[in-house]
Amino acid sequence: MAGAIIENMSSKKLVLFGFFILIFQVFSILVGALIAPSPTSAIRYLATKCINRHRTRVWLMPWGSNRCQQVHSFDEPLAKMLDANDIVFAVHVPLPNKEMSPWFQYMLAVLQFDIAFKMINQIEDDVIVTIDARLAYRDDLKSEWITKFHSVEQRPLKCTFAVPKTYENEGRFYHCDPVPLMEMGNVVHKYFLINLRLPVNDTVNVGIGEIKDIHVVGIHQNGGFTKVWMSMKTVFTPWIFVATAWYWHRISIMARPPVLLEKVIFALGISMTFLNLPVEWLSLGFEWTWMLLFEDAQQGAFYSALFCFWIIFCGEHLMDQSQRNRLSAYWWQVGLVVFGSSVLLIFDLSERGVHLSNPFYSVWGSNFGTNVALTFIIVAAISVCLYFFSLCRMVCCVFRNIGGKVQQLPAMPEARRLRYKGIIFRFKFLMLVTLTCAAMTVIFFILNQVSEGHWQWGDYTLQVHSAFLTGIYGMWNLYVFTIIFLYAPSHKHNRNKSIDSQHTDMTEKPESQETQLACGEQGPTEAYRITGKMAED
Repeated sequence: MAGAIIENMSSKKLVLFGFFILIFQVFSILVGALIAPSPTSAIRYLATKCINRHRTRVWLMPWGSNRCQQVHSFDEPLAKMLDANDIVFAVHVPLPNKEMSPWFQYMLAVLQFDIAFKMINQIEDDVIVTIDARLAYRDDLKSEWITKFHSVEQRPLKCTFAVPKTYENEGRFYHCDPVPLMEMGNVVHKYFLINLRLPVNDTVNVGIGEIKDIHVVGIHQNGGFTKVWMSMKTVFTPWIFVATAWYWHRISIMARPPVLLEKVIFALGISMTFLNLPVEWLSLGFEWTWMLLFEDAQQGAFYSALFCFWIIFCGEHLMDQSQRNRLSAYWWQVGLVVFGSSVLLIFDLSERGVHLSNPFYSVWGSNFGTNVALTFIIVAAISVCLYFFSLCRMVCCVFRNIGGKVQQLPAMPEARRLRYKGIIFRFKFLMLVTLTCAAMTVIFFILNQVSEGHWQWGDYTLQVHSAFLTGIYGMWNLYVFTIIFLYAPSHKHNRNKSIDSQHTDMTEKPESQETQLACGEQGPTEAYRITGKMAED
């Protein structure tokens, strides 16, 4: 058997394969740009100020036949006779004549306070607002509300006043940062009711200013985008699974045991299959509140496997023969990946893990929690930076090592020289594709942040954000498929076997010195064997 498919496939077939991959990449981008709607929708609700004189735990509706007794402004005579504890801010999700759907996948809610400036009631520095929050649901407009969650939470209130604080500017509004309220991992019910109360006593909600209104911004995934996303995952799952199984079958029927590079490619295929699993189809019929946490675990497993693959892929083409095929040779790079992933997992569990029992919880709700969260993020960011520094260094070393091998080509026979030129060119091309995929992810992310949600192109509306998500998702699937396919063992017999049996490396050294691994077996590809450094170097 002769090397990997990438070394034995003809140039014509390789070009056709690249064209095939490019077509699928363009198609995945166009699916998001032309077919899928915007990924999320944000709906702004003005909370209704309901009166609850007896301060009971009844559910107060903002509209409908059984709507609560209301005050439209705190300047009304009726409002001035009430205590702040008698007011409940009520929000019905969604708007009248609408209903929620499991296709929305998740629901977030943030608060926006309208606070008027008063000289005698200013917002204090580093003030904390206490919120008594309750959430109920029902599946038709005639049923009674069923309590889902209740919690008393604290949030930092950060507001600025753009003009001087003088009597002339009384009545102007502060500019306040949005306050996170809740996060739900599924939307299986049709109607939700939020009742908020700001309890006031000598120590609670003091120094928060004169609140005029509260706006609740509800954010959920669009059902149309969910259908497109789940359809893509349903298509990619069997494709990558079959490719991974086919790859491992080819590895298992070889006479030698699999080497480290082949094992990590197999692990990459498994992680991609795990990421592709369309579990969202089942979440449509079950109240699975852990879906957001599961999706984060899917992404974390894939990116961890991808980062480990990059390091080992470069290292195995760089290490000398005595260090190859050993995971311990990459202990600190793989350790950085594991450490960074563990830190992010702990941070995710501290936020979304608690949401399973209390969606109103927020790790950013206190200064201590904010500092801890920022510490976790900074430590993970440092780990990622160290990892990429190491990766870039290894890539430079690989290309420099290949450059040294190229200088030895003129001394070789013509047939062998042409063969090794093709092998080195294909290896360089694959390395550049890897760097391009990583760079495109960063570039698309930046463009997505600075551009608008959609562009108008003639009669068509291009959804930039959707195109970014579907394009990146398709790109990583196609990249993994390319690696699996091109690095699978080829069953084509080498026509130049007689030549290769006489010359086992570019420098014409004996096979026992260069083409043997530590275990005594040959590597998976010619590039694997010819690009490694010599032990004596």
